[in-house]
Amino acid sequence: MIRSIRDWLRDRSVSQRPDVTPAQWAAVEKRLPFLASLSPDDRRRLRQLAMGLLASKEISGAGGFEPDNHARLSIALQACLPILNLGLEWYDGWVGIVVYPGDFIIPRQFMDEAGVVHEFDDEVSGEAWLGGPVLVSWSEDTGDDDGMNVVIHEFAHKLDMLNGDADGLPPLHDGMIRREWQQALGRAFDDFCARADAGVDTAIDPYGAQSPAEFFAVATETFFEAPGLLLEDYPEVYEQLRRFYRQDPAHTATTG
Repeated sequence: MIRSIRDWLRDRSVSQRPDVTPAQWAAVEKRLPFLASLSPDDRRRLRQLAMGLLASKEISGAGGFEPDNHARLSIALQACLPILNLGLEWYDGWVGIVVYPGDFIIPRQFMDEAGVVHEFDDEVSGEAWLGGPVLVSWSEDTGDDDGMNVVIHEFAHKLDMLNGDADGLPPLHDGMIRREWQQALGRAFDDFCARADAGVDTAIDPYGAQSPAEFFAVATETFFEAPGLLLEDYPEVYEQLRRFYRQDPAHTATTG
């Protein structure tokens, strides 16, 4: 009953939003070339999910930036791509999306082994908070097909957080085996860290060497933006993400 009421309110909110014309969708999608391989039906479903996201979340600007309609649609499309075959309910439990005009500063502090607290300013392009909002920076150059995408990255963290703190192990579907996921991503993470430490160029963002959670997020970016690179470097990771996201962008891009 609760789900039915929530879905009715979401659908009602979507129906009350101004229509987005095909020309407006096309203008936004043109700057997101990694969407080009989607079938017409998938593109239609992605647009519907994006409208549902805009209806169910509160997008606000920060740092003097006010997201316009183009920015909102672009963020929504990118955020919904990972859940295209999962459903908008995977983003339940939080509301806010905060958009900055570029990289932004988050004050940090940590205590060292001697018990001394250190404070510093961390410049970031995005952050996801457990139970809280997603913070992202906005740039017109979001779709370079370079495997890096801050929106997809932070929303991958949100999926990871569905079962607690981000640790690189989101809730898996029935039929997926936790041990296989951990072995595939664990082996790849160890190899990736070794390559990053050696200064070897990697197909995915070196930031993934920070932790298993960051490796999952950057692997997800690459899976959707440059899937062939992930498939070539870490085929076992690609297979686990294919099963988790229920999408196969490398082969869709090849055949579609």
